[in-house]
Amino acid sequence: MKKIFAAFLLLTFALIFSQEKKPMYWQDIQNFKKLDQESAPPKDAILLIGSSSFTKWQNVSDYFPGKVIINRGFGGSRLTDLNYYSEDLLNPYQPKQIIIYCGENDFADDAKLKSKVVVDRYKTFYRKIREKFPNIQVDYISIKYSPSREHLWPQMKEANKKIAKFMKKEKNADFIDITKVMNDANGNIKKDLFIEDMLHMTPEGYQLWTKVMKPYMK
Repeated sequence: MKKIFAAFLLLTFALIFSQEKKPMYWQDIQNFKKLDQESAPPKDAILLIGSSSFTKWQNVSDYFPGKVIINRGFGGSRLTDLNYYSEDLLNPYQPKQIIIYCGENDFADDAKLKSKVVVDRYKTFYRKIREKFPNIQVDYISIKYSPSREHLWPQMKEANKKIAKFMKKEKNADFIDITKVMNDANGNIKKDLFIEDMLHMTPEGYQLWTKVMKPYMK
């Protein structure tokens, strides 16, 4: 019995240790793989990649009737996560367009993070996209100014400015700025576009995003 109990403990510890070794969002990526196995992803779709503003937009296809959309937003991902999982996020698909929303959580993880670091992370991911898809349309949605993260707005604004400048120089690339549409007449962020956490958006917020995004969508 002692040997059986010892073996059970070893197995338990091994399982716990193996789970601890898995990188953040590993399970989200496995879920994507399962979805792709169950149903082959369509070709020439619009591929959304990014963090929770996409993750929670589960009915995104309803906002864009007639568009074929693959939503691969996951958790509260950062650009570091997009780079880490780049092969899993890009290789299974043959999209005609990629739209990215990510970077907000990079700053949330480190309030002292410089905008240049986030911009460089984005450029790294952009290069990974171009290695696989040199000619498709690639768009970046500006980092939104969530009321709960007002202390991070200066870095976010600087990152948006630098990424916009970078995307302007690239071919088949656009910077989709959702800032103005989320502001009131006085230039202040509309807090009623956010749910209680003042971080994630209401359906009305997504409606405004839709209005801005539509002209850019292939």
